[in-house]
Amino acid sequence: MVRGKTQMKRIENDTSRQVTFSKRRNGLLKKAFELSVLCEAEVALIIFSPRGRLSEFASSRYFSVNKTVERYLRKVKDRGLGTKGSQANTQEGTINMTKKIEHLEVLKRKLLGDGLDACSIDELRQTENQLEQSLSKIRARKDQLLKEQIQELREEEKRLLDINEELREQCGDELRRRNSPEEQDVEHRNDGTDGVETELVIGPPERRMP
Repeated sequence: MVRGKTQMKRIENDTSRQVTFSKRRNGLLKKAFELSVLCEAEVALIIFSPRGRLSEFASSRYFSVNKTVERYLRKVKDRGLGTKGSQANTQEGTINMTKKIEHLEVLKRKLLGDGLDACSIDELRQTENQLEQSLSKIRARKDQLLKEQIQELREEEKRLLDINEELREQCGDELRRRNSPEEQDVEHRNDGTDGVETELVIGPPERRMP
Protein backbone atom coordinates (compact mmCIF):
# COMPACT_ATOMS: atom_id res chain seq x y z
CA MET A 1 0.00 0.00 0.00
CA VAL A 2 1.27 3.45 -0.93
CA ARG A 3 1.02 5.94 1.87
CA GLY A 4 -0.97 8.98 0.86
CA LYS A 5 0.35 12.50 1.22
CA THR A 6 -0.84 14.17 4.41
CA GLN A 7 -2.58 17.45 3.86
CA MET A 8 -1.11 20.20 6.04
CA LYS A 9 -4.14 21.55 7.87
CA ARG A 10 -5.71 21.20 11.29
CA ILE A 11 -7.24 17.81 12.05
CA GLU A 12 -10.84 18.44 12.96
CA ASN A 13 -11.50 15.15 14.77
CA ASP A 14 -10.33 15.41 18.39
CA THR A 15 -9.40 11.72 18.73
CA SER A 16 -7.46 11.64 15.47
CA ARG A 17 -5.71 14.87 16.39
CA GLN A 18 -4.63 13.47 19.77
CA VAL A 19 -3.36 10.24 18.22
CA THR A 20 -1.42 12.12 15.54
CA PHE A 21 0.10 14.40 18.18
CA SER A 22 1.31 11.45 20.26
CA LYS A 23 2.85 9.71 17.27
CA ARG A 24 4.53 12.80 15.85
CA ARG A 25 5.81 13.85 19.29
CA ASN A 26 7.43 10.49 19.89
CA GLY A 27 8.96 10.57 16.42
CA LEU A 28 10.32 14.07 17.00
CA LEU A 29 11.85 13.09 20.33
CA LYS A 30 13.45 10.06 18.67
CA LYS A 31 14.93 12.22 15.90
CA ALA A 32 16.33 14.67 18.44
CA PHE A 33 17.96 11.81 20.36
CA GLU A 34 19.48 10.35 17.19
CA LEU A 35 20.85 13.76 16.16
CA SER A 36 22.50 14.27 19.55
CA VAL A 37 24.11 10.81 19.53
CA LEU A 38 25.24 10.65 15.89
CA CYS A 39 26.56 14.23 15.67
CA GLU A 40 27.39 14.98 19.31
CA ALA A 41 25.11 17.99 19.11
CA GLU A 42 23.59 19.75 22.07
CA VAL A 43 19.86 19.45 21.50
CA ALA A 44 17.02 20.75 23.64
CA LEU A 45 13.42 20.14 22.68
CA ILE A 46 10.33 21.67 24.32
CA ILE A 47 6.81 20.67 23.31
CA PHE A 48 3.47 21.84 24.71
CA SER A 49 0.43 19.77 23.88
CA PRO A 50 -2.87 21.45 22.91
CA ARG A 51 -3.96 20.92 26.52
CA GLY A 52 -0.80 22.53 27.88
CA ARG A 53 1.07 19.38 28.87
CA LEU A 54 4.86 19.81 28.71
CA SER A 55 7.24 17.37 27.01
CA GLU A 56 10.94 18.08 26.92
CA PHE A 57 14.20 16.47 25.87
CA ALA A 58 17.83 17.31 26.71
CA SER A 59 20.66 15.66 24.81
CA SER A 60 22.78 15.01 27.88
CA ARG A 61 22.38 14.68 31.59
CA TYR A 62 25.03 17.35 31.99
CA PHE A 63 23.05 19.81 29.84
CA SER A 64 19.52 20.35 30.93
CA VAL A 65 16.95 22.20 28.90
CA ASN A 66 17.40 25.26 31.11
CA LYS A 67 21.16 25.41 30.48
CA THR A 68 20.66 25.00 26.74
CA VAL A 69 18.10 27.81 26.74
CA GLU A 70 20.52 30.04 28.70
CA ARG A 71 23.23 29.29 26.16
CA TYR A 72 20.83 30.17 23.38
CA LEU A 73 19.96 33.51 25.00
CA ARG A 74 23.64 34.39 25.38
CA LYS A 75 24.22 33.61 21.72
CA VAL A 76 21.34 35.80 20.68
CA LYS A 77 22.67 38.66 22.82
CA ASP A 78 26.18 38.31 21.39
CA ARG A 79 24.77 38.22 17.91
CA GLY A 80 22.89 41.42 18.61
CA LEU A 81 26.09 43.12 19.77
CA GLY A 82 27.84 41.85 16.71
CA THR A 83 25.09 43.26 14.56
CA LYS A 84 25.47 46.66 16.21
CA GLY A 85 29.21 46.51 15.61
CA SER A 86 28.61 45.66 11.98
CA GLN A 87 26.25 48.59 11.67
CA ALA A 88 28.89 50.89 13.16
CA ASN A 89 31.48 49.59 10.71
CA THR A 90 29.02 50.10 7.86
CA GLN A 91 28.38 53.69 8.90
CA GLU A 92 32.11 54.38 9.13
CA GLY A 93 32.63 52.87 5.70
CA THR A 94 29.82 55.02 4.31
CA ILE A 95 31.42 58.17 5.74
CA ASN A 96 34.79 57.27 4.22
CA MET A 97 33.19 56.56 0.88
CA THR A 98 31.41 59.93 0.97
CA LYS A 99 34.71 61.71 1.64
CA LYS A 100 36.35 59.92 -1.27
CA ILE A 101 33.50 60.88 -3.58
CA GLU A 102 33.78 64.53 -2.51
CA HIS A 103 37.54 64.45 -3.13
CA LEU A 104 37.01 63.01 -6.60
CA GLU A 105 34.42 65.67 -7.37
CA VAL A 106 36.88 68.42 -6.39
CA LEU A 107 39.59 66.82 -8.53
CA LYS A 108 37.18 66.55 -11.45
CA ARG A 109 36.32 70.25 -11.23
CA LYS A 110 40.02 71.12 -11.18
CA LEU A 111 40.67 69.04 -14.29
CA LEU A 112 37.80 70.84 -16.02
CA GLY A 113 39.30 74.20 -15.07
CA ASP A 114 36.80 75.09 -12.36
CA GLY A 115 37.49 75.97 -8.74
CA LEU A 116 41.14 76.95 -9.35
CA ASP A 117 41.02 80.21 -7.38
CA ALA A 118 41.82 78.52 -4.08
CA CYS A 119 44.61 76.35 -5.53
CA SER A 120 48.26 76.97 -4.78
CA ILE A 121 51.13 76.86 -7.29
CA ASP A 122 51.98 73.29 -6.32
CA GLU A 123 48.37 72.15 -6.74
CA LEU A 124 48.17 73.84 -10.14
CA ARG A 125 51.41 72.16 -11.24
CA GLN A 126 50.11 68.81 -10.05
CA THR A 127 46.88 69.31 -11.97
CA GLU A 128 48.87 70.32 -15.06
CA ASN A 129 51.00 67.18 -14.83
CA GLN A 130 47.90 65.03 -14.54
CA LEU A 131 46.41 66.66 -17.63
CA GLU A 132 49.62 66.11 -19.60
CA GLN A 133 49.71 62.45 -18.60
CA SER A 134 46.07 62.06 -19.62
CA LEU A 135 46.76 63.74 -22.98
CA SER A 136 49.72 61.43 -23.59
CA LYS A 137 47.57 58.36 -22.95
CA ILE A 138 44.79 59.73 -25.17
CA ARG A 139 47.21 60.44 -28.05
CA ALA A 140 48.80 56.99 -27.72
CA ARG A 141 45.39 55.33 -27.86
CA LYS A 142 44.37 57.46 -30.85
CA ASP A 143 47.58 56.55 -32.74
CA GLN A 144 46.98 52.88 -32.03
CA LEU A 145 43.42 53.05 -33.40
CA LEU A 146 44.62 54.91 -36.53
CA LYS A 147 47.29 52.26 -37.17
CA GLU A 148 44.73 49.50 -36.81
CA GLN A 149 42.38 51.26 -39.26
CA ILE A 150 45.21 51.76 -41.79
CA GLN A 151 46.15 48.08 -41.51
CA GLU A 152 42.54 47.06 -42.11
CA LEU A 153 42.32 49.34 -45.18
CA ARG A 154 45.52 47.86 -46.60
CA GLU A 155 44.22 44.35 -46.14
CA GLU A 156 40.97 45.34 -47.84
CA GLU A 157 42.90 46.93 -50.71
CA LYS A 158 44.96 43.77 -51.18
CA ARG A 159 41.83 41.65 -51.22
CA LEU A 160 40.22 43.85 -53.87
CA LEU A 161 43.38 43.76 -56.01
CA ASP A 162 43.39 39.96 -55.86
CA ILE A 163 39.75 39.85 -56.93
CA ASN A 164 40.47 42.30 -59.79
CA GLU A 165 43.39 40.18 -60.97
CA GLU A 166 41.24 37.04 -60.97
CA LEU A 167 38.57 38.83 -63.03
CA ARG A 168 41.17 40.03 -65.53
CA GLU A 169 42.50 36.51 -65.96
CA GLN A 170 38.99 35.19 -66.54
CA CYS A 171 38.28 37.92 -69.14
CA GLY A 172 41.60 37.19 -70.91
CA ASP A 173 40.84 33.46 -71.09
CA GLU A 174 37.42 34.21 -72.55
CA LEU A 175 38.87 36.54 -75.23
CA ARG A 176 41.57 34.05 -76.19
CA ARG A 177 38.99 31.32 -76.50
CA ARG A 178 36.80 33.43 -78.79
CA ASN A 179 39.74 34.45 -81.01
CA SER A 180 40.98 30.89 -81.46
CA PRO A 181 40.75 29.37 -85.04
CA GLU A 182 38.56 26.52 -83.85
CA GLU A 183 35.99 28.92 -82.36
CA GLN A 184 35.99 31.10 -85.53
CA ASP A 185 35.51 28.06 -87.77
CA VAL A 186 32.54 26.94 -85.67
CA GLU A 187 31.00 30.41 -85.92
CA HIS A 188 31.54 30.49 -89.69
CA ARG A 189 29.80 27.15 -90.10
CA ASN A 190 26.91 28.28 -87.99
CA ASP A 191 26.49 31.48 -90.04
CA GLY A 192 26.69 29.77 -93.51
CA THR A 193 24.34 27.40 -95.36
CA ASP A 194 26.84 24.49 -95.57
CA GLY A 195 26.82 24.58 -99.48
CA VAL A 196 23.12 23.73 -99.90
CA GLU A 197 21.26 25.85 -102.47
CA THR A 198 17.49 26.02 -102.62
CA GLU A 199 15.28 27.55 -105.28
CA LEU A 200 11.75 28.79 -104.66
CA VAL A 201 9.36 28.58 -107.66
CA ILE A 202 5.85 30.03 -107.59
CA GLY A 203 3.31 28.45 -109.92
CA PRO A 204 1.94 25.00 -110.89
CA PRO A 205 4.42 22.19 -110.89
CA GLU A 206 5.95 21.23 -114.23
CA ARG A 207 4.69 18.06 -115.85
CA ARG A 208 7.39 15.51 -116.13
CA MET A 209 7.47 13.12 -119.02
CA PRO A 210 7.83 9.50 -118.17
